[in-house]
Amino acid sequence: MGHKVLVVDQRKCTGCRQCELVCSVYHTGASNPSRSRVKVVKWESVGIYLPMTCNHCEVAYCVEVCPTKACHREPEKDNRVVINKNLCIGCRTCIVACPFGQPFFDHQERVTVKCDYCDGDPQCATFCHVKAISYVDADQANMAKKKEAAHKLADLLKQARG
Repeated sequence: MGHKVLVVDQRKCTGCRQCELVCSVYHTGASNPSRSRVKVVKWESVGIYLPMTCNHCEVAYCVEVCPTKACHREPEKDNRVVINKNLCIGCRTCIVACPFGQPFFDHQERVTVKCDYCDGDPQCATFCHVKAISYVDADQANMAKKKEAAHKLADLLKQARG
């Protein structure tokens, strides 16, 4: 079995923001969604909610640009990209480098923080009552994406024919 990843199914998300609350409690000890490492984004025009977390990218630009190596990959822990707060100087270079805007500056701690999979037990996935967020083996997630793409292609072909 390979490493695990967070998978978000935006079709299931109700926008309850429970993921933000449990994340903030886990990491800060207080219910404060503004300090959550999960951010629920709402697209008003289409009525979609999308919990956004770090993708722990295979090519992680945040890791590449960090001048102190505070932002680094942990291969022994699901290949996660994490930030060592003791090494972080708060330069925010990783924030700028991330194409998904996921790391953010914590003004109270004066360091950059991001999703760390709650050290292998992501609270957002554990407490998502509609199972919009799940923590699964990367191979399983890739297979699900391939199946979804195949279904979308089949639907498009049916529409084109008919």
